[in-house]
Amino acid sequence: MPDRRTQLADAALAVVAAQGLKGLTHRAVDAQAGVAVGTTSNYFRNRAALVAAAVDRVEELDTLLLQEGRMELPTSVASLAEQIAGAVMGLAKENAGLTRARFVFALDQPAVVAAGHERLVSALAQLLESMGVPESRARAEAVSDYCDGLVLHLLTARQGQDFDKAAVARSIQRLLEG
Repeated sequence: MPDRRTQLADAALAVVAAQGLKGLTHRAVDAQAGVAVGTTSNYFRNRAALVAAAVDRVEELDTLLLQEGRMELPTSVASLAEQIAGAVMGLAKENAGLTRARFVFALDQPAVVAAGHERLVSALAQLLESMGVPESRARAEAVSDYCDGLVLHLLTARQGQDFDKAAVARSIQRLLEG
């Protein structure tokens, strides 16, 4: 069972995912968490502290997702593309709420998510370089851009549509191979 601060931060993420930052109030978090009115404001004295806790929780949950999603190092560009495609589908499906909240924060506070994005792109570029893929940094950035855009569309314009993971993997593979 998470501690109360974590419970409230998770509730804040759910509010942001459903209502955006305008809907993020102490009372909305209290209601989402199912706690007494005033509980959230006892833990997070002002809105800035509540937003900071929610942003920190996104980073923490992203780290947990990456740790639990660790797979064997890919042996080919095709297997790497399949792994990335699986992660993209997870962001748009079972982790859609967290992904929506991440996009809200990214639009509102781009500097907050920039460091995490850079770590992800750099890690992919290093992996590609170790696999002998030329222009590894540029290809990592292209894959990141494609995946971010695809996830955004899967959560908005294409919401509810089935999407072929194999087709996503093929598109990623083309970006990786050039």
